[in-house]
Amino acid sequence: MTARPSTVTDAMSADTISANSQMSHFDSHASVWLFGYGSIIFKADFPYLERRPAHITGWARRFWQGSHDHRGTIDAPGRVVTLVPEQGALCAGMAYLITPEVFAHLDHREKNGYLRLVTEIHFGDNGKAEGLIYIASEENAAFAGPASELEIARQIARAAGPSGRNSEYLLLLAQALRELGSEDAHVFEIEKHLLQLEREAAGQ
Repeated sequence: MTARPSTVTDAMSADTISANSQMSHFDSHASVWLFGYGSIIFKADFPYLERRPAHITGWARRFWQGSHDHRGTIDAPGRVVTLVPEQGALCAGMAYLITPEVFAHLDHREKNGYLRLVTEIHFGDNGKAEGLIYIASEENAAFAGPASELEIARQIARAAGPSGRNSEYLLLLAQALRELGSEDAHVFEIEKHLLQLEREAAGQ
């Protein structure tokens, strides 16, 4: 794996804005590649210079991060994706070329446990670039941890927050991955369970 953490390693607080603001690695860069592997794939609410399908290696996408501020609440958190180390894994997503001015917006968007990391981003033309990702590690206070795909689907089916229903997040992510031509067994299995739960709730 090529990712390395920011200079601040204390991730015990769920609010990571302060920690991320102290990362200086890209301060002298006019532009930086941001790799999105979750909602950033389908919801780019920030200005960008360029957008390209991409992937990173050594990380697997998992619905193991609690969402208390976007797709859930403190009392009934939802689940969103983070990345966990996995040898040989390939995680597909979308890369955006942004300016450092966008960091403040991203830090607020990803404040619930996500820290900036530096990683190598690979593009479809065999090109690569050093870039930025946000990862919520198991040390952050909002980490929900492993569970079966069915258990995760049940939690997602119940949860909603200021950004909408947790089920919408899952379904939009699954759709975005299909549009990228990417297979993700974990995400698609949770989606399958969620759709079955919705059919059962509707009496079908």
